[in-house]
Amino acid sequence: MIGTYFPTSGVETAWWLPPLVACVVSFFTSMAGVSGAFLLLPFQMSILGFTSPAVTPTNLMFNVVAIPSGVYRYLREGRLLWPLAAIVVAGTVPGVLIGGYLRLEFLPDPRLFKVFVGCVLLLIALRMVWHLVGRFMVTRAVSLAGNAAAPTDSDPRSVLDQEPDGPVEILAFNWRHLRFRFQGRSYSASSVGIFLLAVVVGVIGGAYGIGGGAIMAPVFVSMFGLPIHAVAGAALMGTFVTSVVGVTFFQLVAPAYAQQGIAVAPDWQLGLLLGLGGVVGMYLGARCQRFVPAVWLKLMLTAVIFFVAGRYLMGFWSH
Repeated sequence: MIGTYFPTSGVETAWWLPPLVACVVSFFTSMAGVSGAFLLLPFQMSILGFTSPAVTPTNLMFNVVAIPSGVYRYLREGRLLWPLAAIVVAGTVPGVLIGGYLRLEFLPDPRLFKVFVGCVLLLIALRMVWHLVGRFMVTRAVSLAGNAAAPTDSDPRSVLDQEPDGPVEILAFNWRHLRFRFQGRSYSASSVGIFLLAVVVGVIGGAYGIGGGAIMAPVFVSMFGLPIHAVAGAALMGTFVTSVVGVTFFQLVAPAYAQQGIAVAPDWQLGLLLGLGGVVGMYLGARCQRFVPAVWLKLMLTAVIFFVAGRYLMGFWSH
């Protein structure tokens, strides 16, 4: 079979493969408020052989094209938490610019970048495992005590096992805290805490090519105790805005690095194909989210992340 050649990235593959993979990946990950870019980057590097710095903005292009369909679905259902999205954007935008600079200046080597990717994925997976173990221990304790009472707001069961019926109601929003109501329960988080963490996440996401906001969904659940069905839309919205900034940054600095023979500008054709597949996957994933318990989504994502992280780290040390 003769594949399609993409001159910017040097990739040759069947034209239908990138959008198909992007559709399948984003269908599952968008249910948890994650775009799927963190899994598409290993696909581009390991399967397609796209290892130049240009893979980072190309991966961000996927977010730019694909995310609006998922955000639109969450908006229609009244589950787009605008204040939370605003905090994420405010923190991750400067972080993404810093991360993009670090990627170009300190992580141009594909092997070193794979180690960086593996470490980021491993940290995400370990945090998700920590939260799942906490949920299991609480559920087991309640079961042994014979207490079938409804879970409290601080109970991990209330974060992972809700059915997303009804919209999100904003109760208060200022520079100190954000409070909202979802399914009859009130939730609160520090605006400053989310902002500072978003800056750090933005640096990682900008270098990794996932926009920064993608990492925030697991953080919202595991560190701030927020319900995943209520924050998924905000996480995707934050990822979209920061990805636009990231793509613009790499495109603007590309001429300076072209003189050094380094490909920095995104592969627009490949990024568009990935994005088109993601449009379909994200819309369907956002629509089907209400039928899938969040705990199963997190278990699936954790297993996949551990596999990819392990492969990258072991691959580096085996050379």
